[in-house]
Amino acid sequence: MVPTVVYYLDDPPDRAELERVVALLGGDPRVLVRTSEPAYGALGLEDASPEALLDALAARPELIERPVVVRGTRAVVARPPERLLELLD
Repeated sequence: MVPTVVYYLDDPPDRAELERVVALLGGDPRVLVRTSEPAYGALGLEDASPEALLDALAARPELIERPVVVRGTRAVVARPPERLLELLD
């Protein structure tokens, strides 16, 4: 299986793709949010609803944690990189 690299800042995922990936990650969009990004605090996303978080991620792709690795029907945010091992079984 050859990986596909997506440069999300050049070709950001739309909201539907974000919803798909979030579902693969367990359903909580917070796992995709870079809370250290200045825009996170500036936009007041600390208490945002899942819907508002998805909207913010679609509008501001720099808020997306990376790398996200999808394999079949599973995905992980590969931080730390050892998380990739979860996709090997």
